[in-house]
Amino acid sequence: MVHSLAGRQRWLFPAILILFGGLYLLFVGVEFAASRMAGRANLADLDRAARLSPGNADFRNQLGRYFTFVAPNPQAALEHYQSAVRLNPHQASYWLDLASAQQVAGNPAGQLDAIQSALHAEPTSPHVAWDAANFFLVAGDQERALREFRVVIENDISLAPAALQYCWRVRPDVDALLREVVPPRPDSLIAFLSLLTTKKETEGTIKTWDRLVQLHERFQSRYLFEYVRYLIEARRPDAAMAAWEQASGVLGLSGYLPAPDNLVVNPDFSLDILNAGFDWTYVNRTGVRPLLDPTDFREGHRSLSITFEGPGINDAGIQQLIPVHGGTSYDFSAYYKSSEFEGAGGPQIVLRDAYSGAPLFASDPLTDADIWKEVRSKVTVPGSTTLLALNIERSPAGRPIRGKLWLDSFELSPAAAAKESP
Repeated sequence: MVHSLAGRQRWLFPAILILFGGLYLLFVGVEFAASRMAGRANLADLDRAARLSPGNADFRNQLGRYFTFVAPNPQAALEHYQSAVRLNPHQASYWLDLASAQQVAGNPAGQLDAIQSALHAEPTSPHVAWDAANFFLVAGDQERALREFRVVIENDISLAPAALQYCWRVRPDVDALLREVVPPRPDSLIAFLSLLTTKKETEGTIKTWDRLVQLHERFQSRYLFEYVRYLIEARRPDAAMAAWEQASGVLGLSGYLPAPDNLVVNPDFSLDILNAGFDWTYVNRTGVRPLLDPTDFREGHRSLSITFEGPGINDAGIQQLIPVHGGTSYDFSAYYKSSEFEGAGGPQIVLRDAYSGAPLFASDPLTDADIWKEVRSKVTVPGSTTLLALNIERSPAGRPIRGKLWLDSFELSPAAAAKESP
């Protein structure tokens, strides 16, 4: 008897394993079959899949979507969506589908409950927050809409531009949006800055920029360059220079700051040209070839050489913008060398009001100098002038010219009387 009992016990455990294994395989087989049926996306197969796997919330939700989009039956869709959320209340997409069905059924209270359940299921999902924010907008609850748009921006920066557009329509208040909607992060603040520049909200951009630089976090230099260009076009060179100075340390551009005794940035071309902001900028001109030349320079370790080879030249395409104080006198100087030039006149250094284009200084033609020569002049800035453009122009404009020019050691500093005044 003992041996018989021991023998039965030896077979009992394998039998249990076989039984449970068989049940598992049956379950997997049923689920596989149901999944194959549901994948066919026709009503008969979807219904069969739901009956084969009555605990699968996804099949119920698919039936709801079938009765929403394929064979419209709002009541049937609503019932299937309700079954889906009962089976799995942790899937936000089911709640959002139910919210849409409640809206079609004309049940705003049910729609609100479904939206709130979706937020509870996935409180940081940007797509759930987006749908919730739009629901609250339509319902007239602006405060909750703004809160959900903040969730969107915090969790998917690609949606920030569209979210901020909605927020601006609801509340065009820079201070409020900075306080309540825009997260204190570089990417979010830059997105808001971009929106404000398109709206020409200059004072708002300045507030947003101040918030950005106060983070002391690095961001791409191009955003500084774009912002400075915007402020210059908005005729706010003071704010543009302030932004340039504020961001220089964070972005590693401290070498491109003007000095107290020289407002020209990168005056000896020892730094690479940024082609942006308050450094030298250039555009390609036919018949003009600029080059940083390490073989011939007055100080530092290179100069700017410009080769002119052609007709129809008005300027070299080289420029630097320099903020100044109106009604102030400045001492200007630069050094040049040149090869022999062919053609009437020659290149000149010209200082103009950057906005009106009025010339404030023009050098003699920079020709016939086989050694470094100095250009020097006192420049008195009119009271209305706040920004100078330092250019290399060809005089007379448009005439053929051939030759090579080297430039170095630019300087623009407040005149002695201006330095001594309080």
